[in-house]
Amino acid sequence: MDNKKRKSYFIQTFGCQMNERDSEVLAGMLEKMGYQQTSELEQADLILFNTCCVREKAENKVLSYLGELKDLKSRNPELIIGVCGCMVQQKGMAETIRRSAPHVELLFGTHNIHQLPDLIENILASREPQISIWESEGQVLENLPSQREFPFKALVNITYGCNNFCTYCIVPYVRGRERSRLPEHILEEIKNLVADGVVEVMLLGQNVNSYGKDLENIKIDFADLLEQVNQIEGLKRIRYMTSHPRDFNDKLIQTIAKCEKVCKHFHLPVQAGSNKILQKMNRGYTREQYLQLVEQIRKYHPDAVITTDIIVGFPGETEEDFQQTLDLVEKVRFDGAFTFIYSPRTGTPAARFKEQIDSEVKKERIQRLNDLVNKIGKEINEKYLNKTVEVLVEGTSKTNAEMLSGKTEGNKTVIFPGDSSLTGKFVEVVIEEPQTWILKGKIKGNIK
Repeated sequence: MDNKKRKSYFIQTFGCQMNERDSEVLAGMLEKMGYQQTSELEQADLILFNTCCVREKAENKVLSYLGELKDLKSRNPELIIGVCGCMVQQKGMAETIRRSAPHVELLFGTHNIHQLPDLIENILASREPQISIWESEGQVLENLPSQREFPFKALVNITYGCNNFCTYCIVPYVRGRERSRLPEHILEEIKNLVADGVVEVMLLGQNVNSYGKDLENIKIDFADLLEQVNQIEGLKRIRYMTSHPRDFNDKLIQTIAKCEKVCKHFHLPVQAGSNKILQKMNRGYTREQYLQLVEQIRKYHPDAVITTDIIVGFPGETEEDFQQTLDLVEKVRFDGAFTFIYSPRTGTPAARFKEQIDSEVKKERIQRLNDLVNKIGKEINEKYLNKTVEVLVEGTSKTNAEMLSGKTEGNKTVIFPGDSSLTGKFVEVVIEEPQTWILKGKIKGNIK
């Protein structure tokens, strides 16, 4: 592609960190083709939506955006509009998108993102729509190009797919079965990232705790992998997302205690506090086992930051079931929680369950839950008053251009005055104003 006439691409990502990582790979392939990134839709030669289908709201948002692009396509017939990711991987969704938005010419799923360059070239050569949805996952592909969002931190896949089949979740159907990357490939990637200036990595998987179970002739688990990553010189912080409470064993808890680079932030999606609902969700643990897990974590990590995911209004959830969720939140005292109203996903067992909950009941319950989560979160944050925390500066605050924003080891957001040249550096911040969701303070010194 002629550099004098470089084409531009615009990628909008919906959903989880796995989708964010996929978007980095998509961007990397486009950059290798000679495209350059733009933040302006009107300037783009290629618009790509990398989609999520965990909740109906995300799907509806994508379809709405696609409708709004019809006029842009009519004014610029050469524009390529594409949709990829989990939403497209669902059976029949590609046809639905083409019917509602015929100006979309490019559609591909989660299993074949590496085909993007070929699909684009085919469109440019023929102006024929390209629809490529693989029904099953292929082998894990290594060494795909990537365009990271941050120069100092990186997302690193360790597994793909999921074998859990929680009854509410569409992920195993659109991401495929669980596949682990070989440890040597992961370690090589992280060493290369560190050589390129990365100080923090986020190890990604639908369930990182299952890492290594599918690898033949290799005896390794997630705890072993963490120990190996912890030994990489130059790396400062190791995060991971997401872990399943059922597979969070004592070995892993103790390994994290030994590894000084592994952040002591435990995101443990509980989803519900009622054993009846947990069983209907196919979560594989009881509330008692979850509470015991939290107790064990706090035994080794007294200052651990613990966060969670909770679904409200799962089919059959009674007021008593919901009260048990509130009770569990009180007992654990989470630093924060991502709370969701249950959204039926076609193709999942829960979508066929009877006793679907009225939407008004769901809304009322999630309000009560959020009030409790926020109250506890603020009480926990207030204990940070006058304390000094180490913060990795991520850049200028999105809400105040005169302030910087960064994260503590426990993944708490800290806002403080400072120069943007500190981005990517570790600074010590004294907390002066703890709030429900953020901590505000000022730099103490010791810039690293």
